[in-house]
Amino acid sequence: MTDVQTKTDAECSVAEHGRTGTCSTRRRVLLGAGAAGATAVLAACGTSSSSTNTNGTGFSDNPGPAGSAAAGNGDSGSGSNGGSGGATLAAVGDVPEGGGIIQGDYVITQPTAGTFKAFSKVCTHAGCDVNKIDGGQISCPCHNSKFSIETGEPTSGPANKALPETQVKVDGENIVAA
Repeated sequence: MTDVQTKTDAECSVAEHGRTGTCSTRRRVLLGAGAAGATAVLAACGTSSSSTNTNGTGFSDNPGPAGSAAAGNGDSGSGSNGGSGGATLAAVGDVPEGGGIIQGDYVITQPTAGTFKAFSKVCTHAGCDVNKIDGGQISCPCHNSKFSIETGEPTSGPANKALPETQVKVDGENIVAA
């Protein structure tokens, strides 16, 4: 490894400034190192325009959301009966009446028999993920906000905005985005 001797600006004489490569100030060394690091980061963030993965399968440079047909996973999201619904969020049998489950990015609830709702799992107070559904309430562990399984509205704070709702419907044995 090369040993770089650095000098402060005050230590470099006028004569040394006139000759290339004879005076490396700390500032120049740090700027060079910073530029090299930034170049490495930018190169790592680059995208490839090739059309196949290393395993030979195709992919899109603009993929759709996970679980959607556009994501290229071969699942149309319409259920096994060929229905016309959106992405499958959960199986009907997995969501208890009077309760719910947390699946992917959603809280899927069944407040009354046969009525299904889906809300974002991200608490509207501080952005934490809710983690429990109990007693008709969706709970956030960060600051103990609670939300209704029927409306997503906060029932106790500090959250003061409802969880965003996604419209859903039953398609065969699945709950799908409407």
